[in-house]
Amino acid sequence: MTAATLDAVLNSYVGSGNARRAAIAATVHELAQAATKIRGTINQGALGKAFAGLRGANTDGDVQKDLDIFADDILLDAMRRAPVGLYASEELELPVLLDTDAELAIAVDPLDGSSNIDTNVSIGTIFSLLPATGAPDQNPAAPFLQAGTNQLAAGFFIYGPQLALVLTLGSGTHVFVQSTRLGTFVQAYESRIVPARAHEFAINAANYRHWDEAVRLYVDDCLKGSEGPRERDFNMRWIASLVADCYRILMRGGVFLYPGDQRRGYTNGRLRLVYEANPIAYLIEQAGGAATDTIDRILEIPPQSLHQRVPLVFGSSREVARIARYHTDPSSIGERSPLFGNRGLFRA
Repeated sequence: MTAATLDAVLNSYVGSGNARRAAIAATVHELAQAATKIRGTINQGALGKAFAGLRGANTDGDVQKDLDIFADDILLDAMRRAPVGLYASEELELPVLLDTDAELAIAVDPLDGSSNIDTNVSIGTIFSLLPATGAPDQNPAAPFLQAGTNQLAAGFFIYGPQLALVLTLGSGTHVFVQSTRLGTFVQAYESRIVPARAHEFAINAANYRHWDEAVRLYVDDCLKGSEGPRERDFNMRWIASLVADCYRILMRGGVFLYPGDQRRGYTNGRLRLVYEANPIAYLIEQAGGAATDTIDRILEIPPQSLHQRVPLVFGSSREVARIARYHTDPSSIGERSPLFGNRGLFRA
């Protein structure tokens, strides 16, 4: 059986006479065209004009590279051709008003993992589609301050060995790969399901000394392997590219942790709720997984500001729930009850 193209899937999703779905489908189509153009520039590597040169920092203090700005410009231009009313980007302080009559708002991280640009590691583009509620011309930020449960669609493009699109339209999480032979995206995996049980975890272990005790104890238990309280071996992974870590979890399970920690500016987490955590959480939940801020469901957190940061844990549902228990009720974890055996929850 021949795999469906992205356009065929989008056409089926629209059906007949559904204006909002038609707008979502048209927007995803334009995003796919933009991602193909971004991939072409990435493929030029250091030979290209828009590669890894530094631009300084964005309004939130993160280092910007030339390719970040290039990707942002390409996406904004694409959204001018789409039925999108508002465009918000991690690289911009405020949203851009495109069309007061359009009913969609889009939030994008134009180039996730851009610290990896010059090391040839997979990077990506993350997007979230929301209803353009309220009066966009009076308060353009308002549509982006909705809880993630209001997302209409979400996804990311990953610029890796393949150019792939991971997409949810609210009914499952699907993976498309660009076919250079056909010149379009073709469905490679339909309705991915994240295994409930994890054998891998992804975290930046260099920050161990800064973590809360609950995170340290969880990682310690995993590292003790089959001889420890988990009674099985775990692999530890960390790519420093959210899309790459998420793609791996969608393919073979596992859990990702980027907790808040004691470093200055990291207390409330580092990933942005609107641009990163919400779309990733939506994709993971649609694949049967879970996503929290270590305790609470990500999609139920109402954003207080456009660039709000949060801790993020996502992946296999049972493992995400276990991590929450390390924070809220460690004595309920059977193999460590009570209070992790002879070890107290808090170090002296």
